[in-house]
Amino acid sequence: MALRPDEFYEHAIATADGARRLPLARMTGWDISPFEPDGLRVAPLRPPVLPEPPRHGEDPSDCSACRNRDEGIWFDDRWRLTRITKVGVPLVLMLLPRDHYDLADLPDELAAELGLLTTHIARHVQALPHIARSHVYRFGDGGAHLHIWFFARPEGQAQLYGSWMVVWDDLLPEYPADAAEADAATVVEALVASYGGRRPAASEPPRA
Repeated sequence: MALRPDEFYEHAIATADGARRLPLARMTGWDISPFEPDGLRVAPLRPPVLPEPPRHGEDPSDCSACRNRDEGIWFDDRWRLTRITKVGVPLVLMLLPRDHYDLADLPDELAAELGLLTTHIARHVQALPHIARSHVYRFGDGGAHLHIWFFARPEGQAQLYGSWMVVWDDLLPEYPADAAEADAATVVEALVASYGGRRPAASEPPRA
């Protein structure tokens, strides 16, 4: 059984200093870390907050992902794909169900589709010129509507390996939008051919 919130906090704080600062993570010493350990310090570990605050979209009637169910660069009856703009890496895409589901309550049929779609999208992102890898992430603490992230790692940038990539993306200057848009169109064309679905109608310019 997992530790209770108070037990988890007490367990963690036992290794902290007098200001509740934990030791630096081993990851900060990796050569892919965007930060130099000298002068870097951990924020104080705050006690648990219970009950947890609600996430955006816990109520489907107030969910922006549901309101935007017809926006994106690719669609089928149950899913949509969007391109995230103003990012630092070559391409960031997001896959969402068009109806209101989180990961744990996806019906089995949609869960199976999610697996296939994730594989197809990652495959097509990695097939882009000068892209070495497609990183796939699911974070669910900010929004209650399932959203799966696809980050394209640029070829040759070894510091962008692995788990630090989302931090590097926030540090890098904005990637040229015309190049990202063209690569997104290539991914969509390949996805329509390999999986199905459709592009937005010509009268519906794609929006992130």
